[in-house]
Amino acid sequence: EPKPDPTTAPKPDPTPEPKPDPTNAPKPDPTPDPAEECDSSTSGYSKALHLSLLFYEAQRSGKLPADQRVTWRKDSALDDLIPGGYYDAGDYVKFGFPMAATTTMAAWGAVEYKSGFVKACEWENLKSMIKWATDYFIAAHTDTNEFVGQIGNGGLDHAYWGRPEDMTMERPAYKISASAPGSDLAGETAAALAAASIIFDEDDPEYAEKCLQHAKELYSFANTYRGKYSDSIPDAANYYKSWNGYMDELAWGAVWLYRATDETSYLELAKQFAESLDDPSELSWDDKGAGVFILLASITKESRYIEKATSFCDEIFTDTPRTQDGLVFIQQWGSLRHASNVAFACLCAEDNGALTTSYRADAKRQIDYILGENSKGFNYQIGYGDSYPLRPHHASSSCPTTGPCGWDQFNSPDPNPQVLEGALVGGPKSNDDNSYTDSRQDYVTNEVTTDYNAGFQSALAALIA
Repeated sequence: EPKPDPTTAPKPDPTPEPKPDPTNAPKPDPTPDPAEECDSSTSGYSKALHLSLLFYEAQRSGKLPADQRVTWRKDSALDDLIPGGYYDAGDYVKFGFPMAATTTMAAWGAVEYKSGFVKACEWENLKSMIKWATDYFIAAHTDTNEFVGQIGNGGLDHAYWGRPEDMTMERPAYKISASAPGSDLAGETAAALAAASIIFDEDDPEYAEKCLQHAKELYSFANTYRGKYSDSIPDAANYYKSWNGYMDELAWGAVWLYRATDETSYLELAKQFAESLDDPSELSWDDKGAGVFILLASITKESRYIEKATSFCDEIFTDTPRTQDGLVFIQQWGSLRHASNVAFACLCAEDNGALTTSYRADAKRQIDYILGENSKGFNYQIGYGDSYPLRPHHASSSCPTTGPCGWDQFNSPDPNPQVLEGALVGGPKSNDDNSYTDSRQDYVTNEVTTDYNAGFQSALAALIA
């Protein structure tokens, strides 16, 4: 069955106060790494990568920094138990599980393809994107065996359509603990922090060590107190239920801790947990099995893992239905996200000697489809090229710069007043290219989420590198 990804219903928001924003245009990017030559192209993969990182700035919760480039967004949710982090999608819940999965996927791309980000002049922006999440995870790790896994109630949040700056509804915080465990959530957050520690090790070793210490503690918590987080945080089960259980996150967290520490005990744990994993048919916020097999194949070069990695890419690119224009169609929720995730994973596997068959052309085809190489000439990333989604299911960008914002804006046929630059929409909801609609009311094809962009962004870096 399709997994009920992020939002299943329109998300309402409170009545906003008018907020005159000086400009709706992003501020110029910070200066790129002075030691590196880079090309901030106005088209192509570098442009798409630049836009994707802008999207994450539009999703920021908390007090925004002085160098915030998306200036129609302002400070919001400052009274959350843990301020900061990212709003999940078109709504304002901070769902910890997909936020962590997003961060790991984005960090994986950065670890493997730093040169891609550097060539596109985006390395500093990538580090800012990762750190906005890891700062939040560190603050949410409120005790050794305690982690705040969600802020905001799905029902209360989705009854509101408006700006996050104007929210007045209650925003409860939900924790996992030794008595209410969440091995999947804690294991995934450990993976995110371990991967981030590799990124920051060179420029900020003190912060890298902080990330790693929290990763180790969270992994121990995940492994010691076993349970599905969506059983401990029932509200999350309505949106991001842990369908796949937690063994994949225990393997995933261990393999990333091995990469960050070189401690063989973590590699042995990863191998042990990998034994219990089924053959994956997707790579997603819920199912990390393909990532586990690809990393184990890359690290160990053992034939059993290379066979698993190859089998996964074989199934995706030879047996999975495609649209008329060549999009691999895995499932209706976030079909472009799924195609991007497998494109990135199989590019990474091939580049690391983890495949016996090349699928580079197939992987590249998925990203090119998203960026307009389809019969419609339509770009599914907002702001890329001339023809792209104008009405994403996304509350804050549907609001005018000043004046009221509410359900009238949700129901309006007009384009969103703020261009949500860089966001990847859900995409076709069947293996028919015509099943996509640019409608704010269609949260299957036209919602955006932080998770949708992560593998896409990493695939872009792989193709630039």
